[in-house]
Amino acid sequence: MTISKDAATGIAGLDDVLGGGFDRARSFLLEGSPGTGKTTIAMQFLMTGAAAGERCLYVTLSETEDELRASATSHGWDLSGIEVYELIPPENLFDEDQQQSLLYSSDLELGETTRRVFEVFERVQPDRVVLDSLSEIRLLAQSSLRYRRQILALKHYFAKSNATVLMLDDLTTDVNDKTVHSVAHGVIRLEELAPEYGAERRRVRVVKYRGRRFRGGFHDATIETGGVCVYPRLISAEHRREFDRYLMTTDSPEFNALLGGGIERGSSVLVLGPAGTGKSSIALTFVQTAVARGERAAMFVFDEEVGLLIQRARSFGIDLQGMLDSGALILEQVDAAELSPGEFSSRVRRCVEEHGARTVVIDSLNGYQAAMPGEQALVLHLHEVLQYLNRQGATTFLTVAQHGLVGDMKTPVDVTYLADTVILLRYFEALGRVRRAISIVKKRTGPHENTIREYRISSDGITLGEPLTKFQGVLRGVPVLHGNGDLLDGEHA
Repeated sequence: MTISKDAATGIAGLDDVLGGGFDRARSFLLEGSPGTGKTTIAMQFLMTGAAAGERCLYVTLSETEDELRASATSHGWDLSGIEVYELIPPENLFDEDQQQSLLYSSDLELGETTRRVFEVFERVQPDRVVLDSLSEIRLLAQSSLRYRRQILALKHYFAKSNATVLMLDDLTTDVNDKTVHSVAHGVIRLEELAPEYGAERRRVRVVKYRGRRFRGGFHDATIETGGVCVYPRLISAEHRREFDRYLMTTDSPEFNALLGGGIERGSSVLVLGPAGTGKSSIALTFVQTAVARGERAAMFVFDEEVGLLIQRARSFGIDLQGMLDSGALILEQVDAAELSPGEFSSRVRRCVEEHGARTVVIDSLNGYQAAMPGEQALVLHLHEVLQYLNRQGATTFLTVAQHGLVGDMKTPVDVTYLADTVILLRYFEALGRVRRAISIVKKRTGPHENTIREYRISSDGITLGEPLTKFQGVLRGVPVLHGNGDLLDGEHA
């Protein structure tokens, strides 16, 4: 049997964070409050070893063997190939006469516990060991000095036998006791956060790993049927590829002219405007043209029900259902209350790397913001996502709904500086009717029209009119007419 250099956990995201897995013949600490996923990760760690033909031992001081096997069954796992040893106090330690001995019962229990751990270890001779949990040993030790000595004794004993050890600590005794932190070769912390609304959020951080480069910071995690999933924090600088930065055009010559020829491949576009101005519709026109070029596209919809979006797109000539059926479009409904930022990044990466999507739409940033813990985190996270997509040659379209309808507009979070191109949509009133105006206020990758055009969304798609050169104050919502101005419906002012 060939044993790999690292002892992989079997959780792809966690192995990525750890730089490959656990160093062999070393002891590691996995700490976190109850419910954070320690036991699940420990079982995945052992099952991965068992699948590779390694001998695996699970020593439990806190849960019964039946409870462990029930947890495994809930994930659809079979623990065959793993020795589960339930360490319960010897019967004589429950005897009242023994408890009244001149020796403290904790002294007897601690020595007996250690002896029995060594006995089962000698019998199994495992390559991987899980010790669950250290809280029981800490309680038996009673003092920090005795606890440290006991952990050191366990560490040296296991290291002498070249076993890779994962010690679990549920932090229920003394949270401030960092004894094992200095003894362990590596420390991984699991945390669970409870937002005011929505499902709990879990995250992982490698606190320490001697002699190994790892991914620092927090990484989102979830517990699903089948185990723990870890989503490594996205670092855009690690993902670069060569691609041709050509201009992508739409079916509208007027729209292309407004954009200065089109949108450059591998850039990001922010579509900004109040509710109902057609932000999603404009993003859909780029999806349609991308699919028509033979490319794949992906849409992440936060605010609108997918069935309604498909029906609405059909009303102005875009067949989303046909694109879905052909496999040219990936359309995902995103529940902001249930999705962590790391999981969202993972979905985006999967669409780009596995399915080859080259046009990505996030509709809208308002819903995306609801999934984030704070505005600053949103900007940093979005920066990495956009940079990643740009470096992969994917063109990104973000929509943001501004507060208000006419006059001064407020944006929930200012991300205009992150986008390469900003398309601004506005309502304006002229001749007693509410109309829509479109303009390009920013384009990093080349020149663009600095005019304001009226546009209309109909069954024929998006139609742009001539530049509104005779109007002033269109962006304020109530323009002033100077001379004759041609509007889309042919009415002359």
